[in-house]
Amino acid sequence: MSEFQIQIQEMKKNIEELRLFSKQQDVDLSIELAKMEKKLKELKEQAYNQLTAWEKVNLARKMERPTAFDYITYIFNDFIELHGDRFFGDDPAIVGGLAWLEEIPITVIGQQKGRDTKENIQRNFGMPHPEGYRKALRLMKQAEKFHRPIICFIDTPGAFCGIGAEERGQGEAIARNLLEMSRLKTPIISIIIGEGGSGGALALGVADQVWMLEHSVYSILSPEGYA
Repeated sequence: MSEFQIQIQEMKKNIEELRLFSKQQDVDLSIELAKMEKKLKELKEQAYNQLTAWEKVNLARKMERPTAFDYITYIFNDFIELHGDRFFGDDPAIVGGLAWLEEIPITVIGQQKGRDTKENIQRNFGMPHPEGYRKALRLMKQAEKFHRPIICFIDTPGAFCGIGAEERGQGEAIARNLLEMSRLKTPIISIIIGEGGSGGALALGVADQVWMLEHSVYSILSPEGYA
C-alpha cells in the first residue's frame, strides 16, 4: 500500500469517527466534516495523478469497481438475461440480454467478474470460455435482426486458456466474433469498465465507438503475459 493510500484510509477513518461522534453527542460538526471531506478529495486527486503503470493496472482490477451487472442495473430498465450459445452451454463469465435505455430497446452484453472469491470462481474471474463468445455473437445477430443497438461492457484479463476451452475452439470463437462484429448492420458501443486484456476483450470490442472509463486499461496481452 502506497503512502497516499495509507493517508486516504486514515482520513476516511477520521471522517467516520467524527461523523459518529457528532451523531452520538448531538453536536454540529458539519463545517469540520466538510473541510475533511474536501481534504480527502484533494488527496485522492493527488494520488491518482501520480499512479505508476502497475498501480493503474491494480486499480483497474479492484473488486470495488462496478461490474457489468452494476451498470446494467443502474443504467437500463427491464433487463431480461438470456442464456446459452445453442451449441454447448452457458458461460457465467459473459452476461447478456434485452433491456430498455429510456425508450430505446437494446441488446446489452458484458464480461462479468465476481464480488468475492466465491463469485469469482463461479464467473471464472471474468475469463470467458468459447461458449461465452458464441452466446455474445448469438445475441448480436439477434440484435441485428430486430434492429436493436448493442452495448458491450468489457472487463476481462483475457479469454480462458484451459485445455477444455481450446478443445472447444477458443481461437475460432474469438476470430468469428471479430469477423462478424466488423460487418454487423447495427450500431455497437463497447465500453471498457476495468480490464481490457488480449483477444478476450477484443472479441467484444469491434465497435463503432470504443469508450474507456477512467483508470481502466486496454492492452493486447495481460501484464503477466508480457512478463
